[in-house]
Amino acid sequence: MSLNYDLIALDVDGTLLTDDHVLTKAIRESVHEAANRGAQIVLCTGRGPSGALPVLKELGLSGTVITHNGAATINADDHSVVHQFDMVPEHLLRFIQYCRENGIHFDLNTAFEMMVESMTPEVEAMYGHFQAKPSIHDFRLGLPSGLVKFTVFGTKDQMDVVQTEWSGWPKQLHSIRSGDFFIDVHHIEANKGKALQQLAAIKGIDRSRILAIGNYHNDITMLQFAGMGIAMGNSPEEVKLAANAVALSNSEDGVARALYEHAWS
Repeated sequence: MSLNYDLIALDVDGTLLTDDHVLTKAIRESVHEAANRGAQIVLCTGRGPSGALPVLKELGLSGTVITHNGAATINADDHSVVHQFDMVPEHLLRFIQYCRENGIHFDLNTAFEMMVESMTPEVEAMYGHFQAKPSIHDFRLGLPSGLVKFTVFGTKDQMDVVQTEWSGWPKQLHSIRSGDFFIDVHHIEANKGKALQQLAAIKGIDRSRILAIGNYHNDITMLQFAGMGIAMGNSPEEVKLAANAVALSNSEDGVARALYEHAWS
């Protein structure tokens, strides 16, 4: 059997993991088989390194992780930054003010650190699901440098309203829905597809030799860049339309079936 792709980019939440944030035995085995056949496995996630690296470890792998929706690419072996897209802190002030005025929880992220102004039990439980441990800061004293992602969290209805209102704002930064309960804000050029393109160039891998699997709007650029882009069965219709194929859902080990069907022959 021959390997059809040299690099396999995998989203984490809603793709590799079930909705209960579990990595199943079938998924682990299929990803291991792809790696053993010679494919480079790259996690490509909206999570920061603190949430992404434990998943890579649970898979028993090392290498490169694309984090913060493409805003920071990290070498998992030595925790060095391969590349990151820094935001201009002043561009975030309007977003922060909006969140304060409307009671929307937000966090600020450098490549490796997550910072919040306050925590509630509900918010703390949410971060626990993603293995994230934010520190509390007073941003009124000034914003740190090296910021790569600003994230807001709330109910689906809240995020629907935020998404609609922010869509009309000037495009100094890019906001994207990364889940029903989350919206992420990045540098205007930062996305998973761009980060995957940069990594492929560094590794000398043609896009035709890349397979990508994802499930949400923030995965579309990655699915479109890859030679084979596969949307999960639990994806919104817009994501499925951007893909070359549609897998089973994340509750049906969709990644495993997709890898066995497409990754080698």
